[in-house]
Amino acid sequence: MSIFYSVIAFLGGLAMFLYGMRVMGDGLKSSSGGAMKSVLAKVTGKPVMGFILGMLVACIIQSSTATIVITVGLVGAGFLTFHQSVGIVLGANVGTAITAQIIRLMDVSSGMDSPLYFFKADNLAPLSLVIGITLIMFVGTSKSRNAGNIACGFGILFMGLIYMSDVVAQYGEAMSGLLTAFQNNYPLGFLAGVFVTCIVQSSSAVIGIIQSIASSIGVTFNAVFAVIIGVNIGDCLTTYLVSRIGAKPNQRRTAMVHVIYNVFAAILCILLVVIGRSTGIINDSIWTMTLHSGGVANIHGCFRLIPAVVLLPFTSLFEKIACTIVKDEPVNAEDQNAIAALDALDERFFDTPAIALDQVERVVLEMSDIAIHNFDACVRQMYDYDPKRVQRISEREDLLDNMTDAANKYIVSLSPHVQSDKDNRQQNALLKALICYERIGDLAVSISDEVSAIHDSNYQFSANAMAELRIAFDAIYEILDLTTRAYKTGDSVLAARVEPLEEVIDDLIEDMNARHVYRMVNQLCDAVNGIYFQAILTDIEHISDKCSDIAIYILEGTNKDIFGKEHSYVHELHHSNNQEYMQAYQEDYDKYFTALNSVSITDPIPEPEQPEKNEEPEKHFRRIRRGDKNRSAK
Repeated sequence: MSIFYSVIAFLGGLAMFLYGMRVMGDGLKSSSGGAMKSVLAKVTGKPVMGFILGMLVACIIQSSTATIVITVGLVGAGFLTFHQSVGIVLGANVGTAITAQIIRLMDVSSGMDSPLYFFKADNLAPLSLVIGITLIMFVGTSKSRNAGNIACGFGILFMGLIYMSDVVAQYGEAMSGLLTAFQNNYPLGFLAGVFVTCIVQSSSAVIGIIQSIASSIGVTFNAVFAVIIGVNIGDCLTTYLVSRIGAKPNQRRTAMVHVIYNVFAAILCILLVVIGRSTGIINDSIWTMTLHSGGVANIHGCFRLIPAVVLLPFTSLFEKIACTIVKDEPVNAEDQNAIAALDALDERFFDTPAIALDQVERVVLEMSDIAIHNFDACVRQMYDYDPKRVQRISEREDLLDNMTDAANKYIVSLSPHVQSDKDNRQQNALLKALICYERIGDLAVSISDEVSAIHDSNYQFSANAMAELRIAFDAIYEILDLTTRAYKTGDSVLAARVEPLEEVIDDLIEDMNARHVYRMVNQLCDAVNGIYFQAILTDIEHISDKCSDIAIYILEGTNKDIFGKEHSYVHELHHSNNQEYMQAYQEDYDKYFTALNSVSITDPIPEPEQPEKNEEPEKHFRRIRRGDKNRSAK
C-alpha cells in the first residue's frame, strides 16, 4: 500500500506542478497577451526577427505550445503569413527551455548566511504564494490580480516539484534503476520521452519530472539524453494535434513546420552525440557524469538552442516540405475569381498607384457578387432549408472577411504612394465600398442564422408573414441589383435610383413592423416567431442602408460637393422637392406598398409559392421579381 500512496503523492505533486504552470502562464498571457499578439503581428518576413520574437514570447508565457497555437491563430486570421510564422515556430522551441532554467533553483543549497539561501525552492515557493494571495485578495485591481496569479502559479509550481522530489527521494534506487535501463537502450528512452510528453502534453512538465529526480538522486548524461530528445518530439506532436483542429491549410502548415523542424533537430542532436562520442569530445567522464537539476536544464537548453541556430538558415526548406505534405484544399469554382483577385494585390504595383487601385477595385467587384450570392442563399434557406447550404454561406462569409482584410491592408500600405487627388478619392471610395459589401455579407449571414434558429426550434412563420417577407426580399433584390450595376459601371443615373428605393424600404419595414405589432397584440402571432421576424426585418433594412452608402459614394464621383457631407446630402434629398427623386420614390412606393396592402393582416392566406422541384432557386426568385406569376399573397 505504501507504493500506492507514494504514487498518489507523486501524481499530486505533478498535478500541482501542471496547475501552477497553467496559472502562471495564464497570468502572464493576461498581462501581456494584447502586446504579445501585437508584436507577433508586426513580424517582418525575416526569419531571424521571427525567431527572436518567438523565443521572447515563449519565455514570457513559458509554453512553446501556447506560442505556436497563438501563431497558428494569427496565420488563420491573416495577421501573419505562413512564411512569417516559420521563424516564430523555431524561436518558440528555444524560449520554452527557460522553464527548466527556473526549476534549476532547486539545486540551490546554501546556508542561511548566504544570499543564495533566499533563492532556495523551499523559500521561494511559500514566499511567492504569500505575495500572490496578498495581491489577489487585498489589492484587487486587474493588474494586481494578474501579478498575483503569476506569483501563485510560480509558488504552486515549486511546491509541486518539492512534493515530487520528496517522493522520488524515498525510492532513489528504483528510480535510478529505471533511468539506468535507458543507458543501453536509447530507442526505448527516446520513445519513453515521446510517449510521456504526449500523455502529459507539456515538455516543461516532463523535463520538470526529470529535474526533480535529478535533484534528489542524480542522473547520468547517457541515461537522459535520449529521453530529452524524445520529449522535444512529443511536445511538437501534441502541438500539431491541438493546432490542426478546424485549421486552414496555411495554419496546418505552420503546425507541420513545428513537427518537421523538431524531427530535423532530433536527428541533428543524435548526430552531435554520436560524433562527440566517437571523436572523444564526449569522453567517459562526461558520458557517465552525474547531473542534477541544473545539468538537465543545460542539456535541454543545448538540445533546443544548437539545432535552432544551425537550422535557422533552412527555414525555406521547411516551408517547401510543409507545403508538399499539406496540400491546398480544392477551391470551389465559384471562389476562383475571388482568389485570383486577391493574388493580384501585388505590392510591386505601388509605384503606379492607379494600377494598384484597379487591383483593389477588382477585389471589391468580386466581393459585391459574393455578398449578393450569400443574400440569395439566405433567402433560399427561408423557402427551402438545406443544412449544407449553411456551410457554404459560412465559407463565403469567411472569404469576404479575408478579402476585406487583405484589401484594407493593401490600401493602407499603398497610401504613402498615392499623390493625386483623383487617386486619393478612388482610394477613399474603395475603402468605404469594401466595408459596405463586407457588412452586407455579415447581414446575410445574420438572416441565415435566424432562419437556422427557426428551423432548429421547429418554429414556422405564418403564410401572411412569409408573403410580407417575400415583398421585402424582392425590394432588397432590386436595390442590390441597382447598386451593383451602378458600382460596376460608375453610372450616376443608376446610383441616383438607389436612394428613393432605400427610403421606400425604410417605410416598408416600418409598416411591416406595425402590422407585426398588431398581430402580436391580437395574439395572431407567436411571440418567439415575432422576435425572429423582427430580427430579419432589421437585417433587411440595414442591407438597404449599405446600398444607399455605396450609391452616395458613386455619386461623389460626379459631384465633389457631396464628399464629406454625405449625411447632410441624404437629409436634404429626402426633404427636397427634387422632381426626379420624388417620381422615383412614388413609383417604388406604389409598386411595393400595393403588394404589401394586398396581404391581409388577419385573414389566413394560402401557403407561399415554393420553387418548382427541378427549378434552380435563383431562377425562381428572378421569375417572381419579373412578375411572370402572381404573388401568392394576392
